[in-house]
Amino acid sequence: MDEEDRLARRFEASRPRLRAMAYRMLGSLSDADDAVQEGWLRASAAGSDDVANLEGWLTTIVARVCLDMLRSRKSRREEPLSPDDAAAAGFEPGNEQGPEQEAMLADSVGLAMLVVLDTLPPAERVAFVLHDTFGLPFGEIAAITGRTPASARQLASRARRRIQGSERPRPRLARQREVAQAFMAAARGGDLAGLIEVLDPEVVLRADAAASPSGRPVTIRGAAAVAGGARASAARGRFTRVALVNGTPGLVMAPRGRLVLALAFTYSGDKISQIDVIADPDRLEGLDLAVLD
Repeated sequence: MDEEDRLARRFEASRPRLRAMAYRMLGSLSDADDAVQEGWLRASAAGSDDVANLEGWLTTIVARVCLDMLRSRKSRREEPLSPDDAAAAGFEPGNEQGPEQEAMLADSVGLAMLVVLDTLPPAERVAFVLHDTFGLPFGEIAAITGRTPASARQLASRARRRIQGSERPRPRLARQREVAQAFMAAARGGDLAGLIEVLDPEVVLRADAAASPSGRPVTIRGAAAVAGGARASAARGRFTRVALVNGTPGLVMAPRGRLVLALAFTYSGDKISQIDVIADPDRLEGLDLAVLD
């Protein structure tokens, strides 16, 4: 077996792990596949004759590709997909090209986790994924990110603090989480009574212009009206998860792990008294998000 065949076999054996790593970094299955393919092109062009640790070498190559893609994404200030764009691109149930595998991957990783990861600077995201998920030592992460090992450790630590924003939920926070989960479950199931049950009778929903089909801000008042609107959006529940939004349990919607919509809840006792529906990219970027688990 010549060197090229050996490298190809080793790369194919490593592909599932490299793909999983790239998916956590990039939040998109198609982007992850692109990164892995680019990694193969770079590896095959460089050759592996003098490589002692082939697995680590391939990991480094693909991680660097992912870091480049994340930096490019940030420099272009890539706009999130709108809900309508997500549906048109095949991210709604029933579409034959819908990414069922991606939905399962998002569930396995944690969609809220992907959303929070997407808010991190590229180097922090890469350092966290490589160390906390795949166990790479900080010396290797330093080489990938162009930092010292100490700096790489700090990158991962900052990311970890952001992601673990609610290490021990307080009793009130835990109850609010249950209410948010109940709202999400009722909305997904089209359960009007279940929605009304968790809404304050005088609840007010405010949606910014980017979240409204009319392109203008919208205000809806009253539990019945708000519940009716939530039930109408049940199809979008597939990509919705509970997360901390500015320190309070709310909902985030993220096709392909890209945040397109956030529902910031205000609570009055055990009821939701206000819902801010946020889709404007500048407002989304300014949210403080964290996962609850």
